[in-house]
Amino acid sequence: MGVKLIGFEKLEAKLTKNMDLSAVKTVVKKNGAEMQKKAMEEAPVLTHHLQKSIMLEITDGGMTAEVESTAEYAGYQEYGTRFMKGKPHIRPAFDEQKGKFKSDLGKLVR
Repeated sequence: MGVKLIGFEKLEAKLTKNMDLSAVKTVVKKNGAEMQKKAMEEAPVLTHHLQKSIMLEITDGGMTAEVESTAEYAGYQEYGTRFMKGKPHIRPAFDEQKGKFKSDLGKLVR
């Protein structure tokens, strides 16, 4: 699963020109943490292992937030198998958070 942001280069150029990127890094970190929290809340709970395995990693000098589950069965829970229906938790968290992230970034360029 991937996300393609159209116009990111223009946004980055404008942000670089107009401000210190520390505000962008703050937005990335905040939204990543919120997405992680939402994914943990949405994750199916039996032993809490799946919830505890949902990690946030900040990379690219603070410009990228990655939320993923390291549990070996996370993909089966997210997408299901031929024997069971999936119980998505990462995708709904992403879908909910992406609008807020775009809005937060938009506030920085106004």
